[in-house]
Amino acid sequence: MHNQNREGQRVPNVRFRVLKGDRWTQVTSDELFNGKTVVLFALPGAFTPTCSSAHLPRYRDLAAEFRRAGVDSVICLSVNDPYVMAVWATDQGADDLLFIPDGNGEFTEGMGMLVDRGEQGLGKRSWRYSMLVKDGVIEKMFIERDDPDDPFEVSDADTMLDYINPKAKKPRRVTLFTKPGCPHCARAKKALSQAGYPH
Repeated sequence: MHNQNREGQRVPNVRFRVLKGDRWTQVTSDELFNGKTVVLFALPGAFTPTCSSAHLPRYRDLAAEFRRAGVDSVICLSVNDPYVMAVWATDQGADDLLFIPDGNGEFTEGMGMLVDRGEQGLGKRSWRYSMLVKDGVIEKMFIERDDPDDPFEVSDADTMLDYINPKAKKPRRVTLFTKPGCPHCARAKKALSQAGYPH
């Protein structure tokens, strides 16, 4: 079910309930996509290992390059509730991304990407994919292969940026393992940031 390529079709028209600060608001598909160039990446869940360590961070690191390539917004979408998505956004320090909770899975179901992860205790979730949407119409999709082990091979930020602008200059990647409260780790993170290495 989750290998449906919808290139050339319009995105599903739904209303999302979103938390802004401590206030509830609604945002529609039309508001997110109409008249804009948007990159959307969807993932199984906030705070899950691959999503938090690789999928989201690289979109965060490349957000400025996407903007330079003409992208108006980069959306992270997951079938999670608005509270979880708001806390995850803060935890990830990803102010350049727009976090959209598809709490009831309506958008994801409309995309043909809703999968049942009940055996893992996760309920219904999104399959992992990314897409480029121009004025509400899907131009390009990168959908992970059909494998129960949740592959992460083509929906990454680098693949999407290479599609939009193969000549984009990408920041180098650094993975840093740190211990909370460690002063040496804090100094290392600061030095890397000052040297222009996202981590």
